[in-house]
Amino acid sequence: MTDILRSIEAPVNPNIPDLFPGDSVSVHVKITEGTRERIQEFKGIVLYTHNNGTNSTFTVRRIASNGIGVERTFLTRSPKIAKVVVERHNKVRRARLYFLRGRSGKSARLKQKF
Repeated sequence: MTDILRSIEAPVNPNIPDLFPGDSVSVHVKITEGTRERIQEFKGIVLYTHNNGTNSTFTVRRIASNGIGVERTFLTRSPKIAKVVVERHNKVRRARLYFLRGRSGKSARLKQKF
């Protein structure tokens, strides 16, 4: 039975490193527009990770124009993700950083982990 489940399971994307809440990341996503394909960059902070085998996800939040927060959830094993670059590791004391949703400016900053 486990052999059947493993054959259906999506392969691990080697371009995605280990991610932790608080990491500042740059996610390069493949986008298809008609017949053309391009790569779009999504920079932000990892709010949380959800580790569940094939259904593993991570959510990244960034501040768009006019101070509007945008959150996007990515599948960890998705072939649409070209690469993920961890720009810095930040020091956090909790696993889910929902408190960042209500903050902006200096109060939304996180200290860098050394």
